[in-house]
Amino acid sequence: MAVRVDRRDVRPRYARRGRSFVYILPCRDRDLLKIGFSREPLERFQTLHPRYFEFFDLERGLLIETDRVSDARRIEREFITRYADQRAEAPSEVPRSAAGHTEWFSGIHPTAVEKAHELCSAAGFSLHSPLRDWLRSELATRTDLLFDWSDRLLEAIEYEQFNAGSAPETSTSEWALRDVLDAFVALDISIQTAVPERVFRWHQNNGRFRTEVGREPSGA
Repeated sequence: MAVRVDRRDVRPRYARRGRSFVYILPCRDRDLLKIGFSREPLERFQTLHPRYFEFFDLERGLLIETDRVSDARRIEREFITRYADQRAEAPSEVPRSAAGHTEWFSGIHPTAVEKAHELCSAAGFSLHSPLRDWLRSELATRTDLLFDWSDRLLEAIEYEQFNAGSAPETSTSEWALRDVLDAFVALDISIQTAVPERVFRWHQNNGRFRTEVGREPSGA
């Protein structure tokens, strides 16, 4: 029987860093954004939406980098207090457990960006804008984690597909592998040499296994 896995729980785990960040994260194609702080923005974005690289507008997003959590918390509170009258409902696509329902706003993007620039200029904090550039750099440093993780996950997916007749057409493990690999591709990072050849072929083939004539998939 196939083991059901939470899509968010099978992503590769990244090491914690000492830095802290305040993020301004606009949704794509709607006037809605999330403000918050995190020591690991990439992991935070993944909890908000597994396909954060499509759901959010990375060109309009930004990060304020600080050396101390206390500074990040103070800046976050300053934003939240400043725009309290423009709070908005969290989008339905974001899980309630991750949404942070007092930290969504509408109609503030230009002024929030201006405020971020002012804060960084006054206090000497690093500003990462657009967010896409920072994310691309972060993911590029983590490609070494992909090889073994993707190989193990594809093995589990292959077993589900060929040995568990009751498995769903697309399992949570399969979605998770696609999400992670698609993020690298969306941010223009090649995965061809970062994953096993069979994982690369699976991804190129939209999640379908190709078997050679006379050869059964492994685990069959």
